[in-house]
Amino acid sequence: MARVAIVTGSDSGIGKATAVELARAGYDVGITWHEDEDGAEETAGEVRALNRRAEVRRLDLTKLPKAADVVDELGDALGGLDALVNNAGLGKSDRFLDLSWDDWRETMSVDLDGAFLCAQRAARRLVEQGRGGRIVNVTSVHELVPKSESSAYVAAKHGLGGLTKVMALELAEHGITVNNVAPGEIATPMTGNEDVDPRTVERSSIPAGRPGDAREIASLVVWLCSDGAAYTTGSTIVSDGGLLLMAAERNDS
Repeated sequence: MARVAIVTGSDSGIGKATAVELARAGYDVGITWHEDEDGAEETAGEVRALNRRAEVRRLDLTKLPKAADVVDELGDALGGLDALVNNAGLGKSDRFLDLSWDDWRETMSVDLDGAFLCAQRAARRLVEQGRGGRIVNVTSVHELVPKSESSAYVAAKHGLGGLTKVMALELAEHGITVNNVAPGEIATPMTGNEDVDPRTVERSSIPAGRPGDAREIASLVVWLCSDGAAYTTGSTIVSDGGLLLMAAERNDS
């Protein structure tokens, strides 16, 4: 029986790359989109080209808790669930003193509340099935370090980091692992580098000298969903080209 994964926000960027790589690893994939239905259908086409099944649904994480029904809809449509990748996210920039309540709440709804509810729905299904499973949250290096003009985003990612640890503790007895992947700058629509080869973009602030490729993040997610990662839980794996190391360099100068 084929394994099933759901990848939220898989119409572009890291989510799309992850959906395709999971299909390559033998998963049927549930795909969600918020604004780019054509992008989601393109992802589904790539999954099907690998002889895996794909189901597509719209997911609006500002419409909670009802929006989380999509996890059950996709699980039903694909005949079960083995892995959830919480990738859907929102990033808005504004200084703390100027940040509106509406922007704060929208960011929290999408980046933290939505991830919580989707993970809870997935975990309940995984526990009921009784064969374990995987939950992977795509956070950010800003789960670990702050960024100016991003107080809501940073707070949400820090919160998701803490939630992951509690989930990992409570779900381990059910054979369910919960981990985070924390990317640095990745060439995606969110960073303004859509359809750009990151190896052609120079970044002097990153030791690797470039942004990351979405497929490099996808490969980590696929590993965390694999049997080989069964002993890894409650962890955050950073993939940032060495960006976080630069703080030490600056302190030494």
